[in-house]
Amino acid sequence: MTAPLHGLTVRWSLADAPAGTAAELAAYVEESSHARFTGMEGLRFKTWRMRVGEWFEGCYVFESDAARAAFQEQFTATAADAPGSKLVGAPPVLVEPCQVVAVAEGAAGFLAAPRY
Repeated sequence: MTAPLHGLTVRWSLADAPAGTAAELAAYVEESSHARFTGMEGLRFKTWRMRVGEWFEGCYVFESDAARAAFQEQFTATAADAPGSKLVGAPPVLVEPCQVVAVAEGAAGFLAAPRY
């Protein structure tokens, strides 16, 4: 049995975000954020998710609770100035640790890409 994966969810509300924010967030991930997290020490993977007009979210999975806690502490201290916060116009509404129960790779294979 493998050790549990240590997750972190960071979510911004897009309910009051300026028009065009969704496109700006997607461009930011493609041009900057994806490269920042690719190969990051202690991080197993990160997924960026969005429901346009509702929310934007980063889902992180770390190799250990210590790696998750260190990242969460650093992020929380500067969350109001994070690029996502600046684009949205507000800090995250949620910064929440969680346990990832399982990850499955489908027959189509895993595709890491800065933008889909």
